[in-house]
Amino acid sequence: MKDTALTATHQALGAKMVPFAGYNMPVQYEGVNIEHETVRNGVGVFDVSHMGEFLIEGPHALELIQKTCSNDASKLTVGKAQYSCMPNDDGGIVDDLIIYRIKEDIYLLVVNASNIEKDWNWLQSKNDVGAELRDLSEDYSLLAIQGPKAVEAMQSLSSHDLSDIKFYNFVVGDFAGIEHVIISATGYTGSGGFEIYCKNSEVKQVWDKVFEAGADYGIKPIGLAARDTLRLEMGYCLYGNDIDDTTSPIEAGLGWITKFTKTFTNSEALEDQKRRGAERKLVAFELDERGIPRQGYDIVDSQGKTIGNVTSGTMSPSLNKGIGLGYVPTVFADAGSKINIQIRKNAVPATVVKLPFYKG
Repeated sequence: MKDTALTATHQALGAKMVPFAGYNMPVQYEGVNIEHETVRNGVGVFDVSHMGEFLIEGPHALELIQKTCSNDASKLTVGKAQYSCMPNDDGGIVDDLIIYRIKEDIYLLVVNASNIEKDWNWLQSKNDVGAELRDLSEDYSLLAIQGPKAVEAMQSLSSHDLSDIKFYNFVVGDFAGIEHVIISATGYTGSGGFEIYCKNSEVKQVWDKVFEAGADYGIKPIGLAARDTLRLEMGYCLYGNDIDDTTSPIEAGLGWITKFTKTFTNSEALEDQKRRGAERKLVAFELDERGIPRQGYDIVDSQGKTIGNVTSGTMSPSLNKGIGLGYVPTVFADAGSKINIQIRKNAVPATVVKLPFYKG
């Protein structure tokens, strides 16, 4: 089990630690609901240093990204980021990721912790264009400072105007006394804020100064359990739950990051699927009665026939009702469609809804 540079700090704060993607990670401190509300209404800090970072450089960097990723990275200018996915050869997804254009010929790919080795091997296997790849995952830490008070609480730590960093933009600059950190507005909670990429040797200083600066704003450390409820309220996909090697971006509702203006891995088959229409789709649903849908629960029709399964589910702290995502045949995919979630012996009625669950 790997530790992050802040594992001892989390333990000293009384965090409940769990194994996650090969790392010893804080799942909660005070409790999921309290931490969730802290991010929705104030400011909280996640240590997400388990995420992977690859640097792709050189004159062929963009070429490798374009042929392996579904979105059109040629649209990126320096200082902008883009959500994308890497399709596999069989209609599924190797991983979803964020691409940052750091300099003209330098890109940073941020990938899921559980997929670091798989993604690295995949990119290497596709790199017949001579792009230069470096895996920085072991050397860098990542903090997500999230919530509506994040910008105001953190402004004293940087000479950059943090309110100027628009969603999916970033700057490389000073923060918490450290030069050359990436400050990016690419959070996964739906409540604003930004993320800080720095070296492992610098992150303890950053963490301490962040909590000093945020003290008057009620800043708190937040665990991975609340990160999951926050992202689910927005309907953001989690790799391993809602998308994986067997789910296509078209089925998963990721057509908006799948651009057929270029050729990429399996693009022909995916374009054909988009044209014909996928047989199943990832839908969002809310329970009509009390209950908590959990990953793996069956989704059944009015006759009790299994038509799919829940990929992510929880009791929404913001809405106080059971919410979830799951794959169903396309005929059940329209908003307003009625489905049932099999919770133990009960088929609990649910309604398919448009995302996000949480409107802010």
